Amino acid sequence: MWRRAATAALALGAGAGGAAIAYSDDPSATLKICAHLPPRLLRDAATAATIAFDYQYSLWGLDPGTPAWVSAKHDAHLRSANRLQELCFRNGGIYIKLGQHIAQLEYVVPEEYVQTMRASMLKRCPVSSYEQVCRVFGKDMGESPETVFVEFDPVPLASASLAQVHAARTHDGQKVAVKVQHDHLTDTSVIDIATVGLIVNTLHYIFPSFDYRWLVDEIRESAPKELDFLNEAKNSEKCVQNFRRLSPHIAGSIYVPKVYWTLSSSRILTMEFMDAKEVTDVKGIKELGIRPVDVSNLVSKAFSEMIFKHGFVHCDPHAANMMIRPLPQDSKKTFGWRRPQLILLDHGLYKELDYATRISYASLWKALVFADEKSIKENSVKLGAGEDLHALFAGVLTMRPWKSVIDPAVDHLVLDGSSNDRSELQMYASLYFPQISELLRRLPRVILLMLKTNDCLRSVNHALVGGSSMESFVIIGRISSEAVLEAKRMSSRSILNKLMIWLEEILLEARFFSLKLLLCFMQLKKLLAC
Repeated sequence: MWRRAATAALALGAGAGGAAIAYSDDPSATLKICAHLPPRLLRDAATAATIAFDYQYSLWGLDPGTPAWVSAKHDAHLRSANRLQELCFRNGGIYIKLGQHIAQLEYVVPEEYVQTMRASMLKRCPVSSYEQVCRVFGKDMGESPETVFVEFDPVPLASASLAQVHAARTHDGQKVAVKVQHDHLTDTSVIDIATVGLIVNTLHYIFPSFDYRWLVDEIRESAPKELDFLNEAKNSEKCVQNFRRLSPHIAGSIYVPKVYWTLSSSRILTMEFMDAKEVTDVKGIKELGIRPVDVSNLVSKAFSEMIFKHGFVHCDPHAANMMIRPLPQDSKKTFGWRRPQLILLDHGLYKELDYATRISYASLWKALVFADEKSIKENSVKLGAGEDLHALFAGVLTMRPWKSVIDPAVDHLVLDGSSNDRSELQMYASLYFPQISELLRRLPRVILLMLKTNDCLRSVNHALVGGSSMESFVIIGRISSEAVLEAKRMSSRSILNKLMIWLEEILLEARFFSLKLLLCFMQLKKLLAC
């Protein structure tokens, strides 16, 4: 088995290296990079082999489900997560992106991996030297940063897996943020994707239930798009246009930094500089006179509109990619609080939902909010979960066990973020890990990205309001219902059908009105209890 794995690794490495050299804009530089391929492959193979051996040895002779087996598996998960983390940092580039993906797949991958990656991958990203930054400018702009801009800070404001951001000032005096891709990343990504695939395929070969090949497929498809900053700029403009055209009622509350096209290239993106607070900076948001719950509600509205109505979704909404400031030129206040404006950053990773998938997904969320068991099953099957795994799919989406999903109580989906809630969810994730892997294999990749988006948004809401609020589920229920009704109107031909849709709309409005009254009552009760 290991001989086959070694042969496959050698062939894969040679092929990836040849492809990188052949298609590179700088073959000599890429050849130099490929000289590092053998040690990278060796590190990858050693990590994969060590992880595989650890699981086999640690669980040898233990009966699945017993306390000893659970404890041994937890320890193996933790050791393996640390090994994978170390590999990601040593190799950098796409490996960091892989670690960030894992960090945002709560309860889809083992908790130990999520927590290990989450604690480091968004904070310890590589930093390019100023010499490397100048090299990128020389290749893409033909000039140094000091020539392109009247001022350019050589110390980056922030660094991420694929790029870092510098403050600068244009020749006409505008302060801008300049996103510069890490040097040679376009070339090394070809090799990195191939070697990441080797690790995942090797682990799947040894442990058939460990099937995260879809994650590698997703990185293979999305990485070239994320590495093209002009594509990111186009995505940002399309996002703005969608809100203005399809969601004008909240378009003013959503902002995307202006792109300076003449100062941008495929590896350099110059944008309007934003002076705002990170979306999870609760203290800073309060200092701006904005309530965190209003921010949470705005985030829910923005992404519900994108998912259920636009079908063009920002799929990397972690905290560093969203900022908050008071709504400009807004004199209205609610009990002394100012209204927020959501600033969306990093538009490299978007996914388009086709019409049928978008409406089925909207119908599913409408059913989840209203605990409609029949509709949950029907739309889960439409999305590929199958009749046998529809309950698990609902649980992965909501992070609630099936009995809570179909509970008619108005707050049946609310997570309070307590340790008891988290322990219960972790227990379910561990217990149904093989079934979760099978579910991920069945679902379309675009839905897998929606799972990642849900997890990102859930993490943001947890930071803002200490869990998931009932208000956010009312928002999701309303916007998904509006999308479903609009789809029915478009397909309706007869007067009778149009009348039925009108009656359904009236009933929905009555239902949401009662939910709003209940929500007000619960908030009043909470205030009186304080």
